[in-house]
Parts: sequence; structure tokens; C-alpha cells
Amino acid sequence: MMRRAAPPLAELHAGAFAILPAALAACPFGLMLGQQAVAKGLTPMDVLAMSSIVFAGSAQFVAIGLWESPPPLLVLACTVLLINLRHVLMGASIAGRIRPFGPLRFVAVHLMADEIWAVAERRALSQPLTPAFWFGAGLLLFFCWQVSTVLGAVLGATIQDPARYGLDFAFPAMFLGLALSFWKGWRTGPVVAAAGITAVLAHAALPGGWHVPAGALAGIATAVVLGPEKARR
Repeated sequence: MMRRAAPPLAELHAGAFAILPAALAACPFGLMLGQQAVAKGLTPMDVLAMSSIVFAGSAQFVAIGLWESPPPLLVLACTVLLINLRHVLMGASIAGRIRPFGPLRFVAVHLMADEIWAVAERRALSQPLTPAFWFGAGLLLFFCWQVSTVLGAVLGATIQDPARYGLDFAFPAMFLGLALSFWKGWRTGPVVAAAGITAVLAHAALPGGWHVPAGALAGIATAVVLGPEKARR
């Protein structure tokens, strides 16, 4: 049976408490992102603007990884779009729950990171999702991400040779971890192989960072083709 919502202040605290572990866990990644951003020539203010406007850690990491001067805008746009397509599914999932927010729902969706979506869906299983709970969670994560990325940029500007400390390996290590987290046994093998092989071939044949969206599209296409057959099995 679904419980009634608590007073707004209690809901605000509940949202912040629910997201606190994820917010703290995001801080090291924010520091890493800020450091790598200044290594690519961005300023702390650039990092703050990026984290505030985009507010999507994985997309920001990829964008910084592909960043050069002048930035390949079309490559960046296509890559970030592919990475963030999961927000379409999350938005469809949460739409009915935030519809009672009224016009505030258009502000709320800017804070819809993966972690916010997860805690909101879990909360909605037992009681109505309130704006206070959503913004309590969302604003805390948003604040921690801004502070950690800017702090990483400020501290990173004092590091003259990131490779000396092994910080240049931060991106490969993080994305290797992300890739392994999607491993669901050998049934994911063809998707991973198609994405990896396509990315390697595209990297050798195409200039710039087009190997990233090429690999992503190959992986998606393979998953779509094999999905019905695996479902029948």
C-alpha cells in the first residue's frame, strides 16, 4: 500500500539522504574530469559551465577525451547524443511520476542523472514522488558535481605533467570499468566485438574522433539485430 507523502522539508531531507552515497562516490570522478579538462586547455570557468549545462558525467568524459583545438563540434555532438540516448528511456519511465510537478517538471528533468532516476523510481514504489524529494536529491548531486569538477580543474592546473603521476591513464581505466560493468556473459560478446572492431577500423581510416560514434552505432546495430533471436531462445 502506498504511503502518503511527508511534509516538504522532510521530503527534501529524504531526497538528499537517498542520493548522498552516490553524490560522494561521484566526487573522485569529478576531480578526475576537472584535471583532464584543464590538461586539454579548458579553464575552471569552462569546466563549471560544462558541468552546469551538460550535467552528464559519461558524456562529459567522452567530450573531454575527444577535445582538441579547434574542437570537432560535429563529432562531439553525435557522440554525446548517442551516449545520452538512454535519457529518452529514463524520461519515458519517469514522465508519469513527475507530471504532477506541473511546470517544475521541465526544470526537474535537467537534474535527471542516472542516480536521480534510480532513487526516484525506487521512492515511487512506496509513496508518491514529490518535487521536494526530487530536488533534494538532484540539487545535492548537482552541487557535488560542480564543486568536484571545478576543484579538480583548479588543482589540475598546478600539475605540469599529468603522465608523470599516471593521470593520463584515467580515461582508459574509467571506460574500461564502464565497459566491463555492461558485461552480461557471453551473450554480450558479439555486441562488444562489433563495437570494438568497428572503432579500431574507423580510427585507422577516419580523421578526428569519428571512431567513437562509429563503434557505438555498430554496437547498437548488432544488439538490435541479435535481440529478437536471443529473445526467442
